Amino acid sequence: MSIAGTLVARIGYRGAGFSGFAEQPGQRTVARDLRIAFETCLRRSVDITCAGRTDAGVHAVAQYVSVPVTDPELALPGRRLTSSLVALTPDDISIKALYKARAGFSARSDALVRRYRYRICCGYERPIMAWDHAWWLKTVPALDIGAMNEAASLLVGEHDFCSFCKAASASMARAEGRSTSRLIAGIRIFPLREAGEDLVGIDVCGNAFLHNMVRIIVGSLVEVGRGHRSPAWLGDALAAHNRTAAGPTAPSQGLTFDGVDYASGTLSPWE
Repeated sequence: MSIAGTLVARIGYRGAGFSGFAEQPGQRTVARDLRIAFETCLRRSVDITCAGRTDAGVHAVAQYVSVPVTDPELALPGRRLTSSLVALTPDDISIKALYKARAGFSARSDALVRRYRYRICCGYERPIMAWDHAWWLKTVPALDIGAMNEAASLLVGEHDFCSFCKAASASMARAEGRSTSRLIAGIRIFPLREAGEDLVGIDVCGNAFLHNMVRIIVGSLVEVGRGHRSPAWLGDALAAHNRTAAGPTAPSQGLTFDGVDYASGTLSPWE
């Protein structure tokens, strides 16, 4: 099979029904359902690469996946291809857009920036619209957003984020000679109102992320926001290079993979 280009799909999914993105034996995953849809549509086996593998229960509104395609497949009409993939995917996966890219393009390795958003609902009032995609934190008074932003500023830049990585994954990375350093371009904590409900949003963007990294950052920021820790503590946790120095891992349901940036001109609409 001669590869002539790459099909890139922007997708969304509700994470509750999946055991994460990556395929796992005997588990329902996003990658498995997508692979079956692409293979049925293209009538052959495919290899799918995603911009960032998400854990069980994590959602996405703008995940990107790439599939190498042949010349005849590049000639398929975009509307027909989109309609086929929509029909072949389950209700908790959304095919949002299709693009063409050069042969050899990878949704993962060509990504420049990845963005996540975490949602928290504070107080004793049970959330309704945000129930499936926010952490209901029964905290009164509300979180101290100012202190959280002060603490978050200590994480911006390139650092070794070993303290904010699942311990087993960090140990494996070290054993294999892989770095646990990452570049955080920005973290912002802010009031957010969606569908009539008041939430706290936490936006995190960076070049790449370690296993559970965003959720551990969120759990640590909440410790500061609740007044259990000072903002300076987060800098100490970062410097410790030890998972036990940081805060708890926030629940997966509050996390959404929010978007990816690629170099300008890399993707063109599949028409």
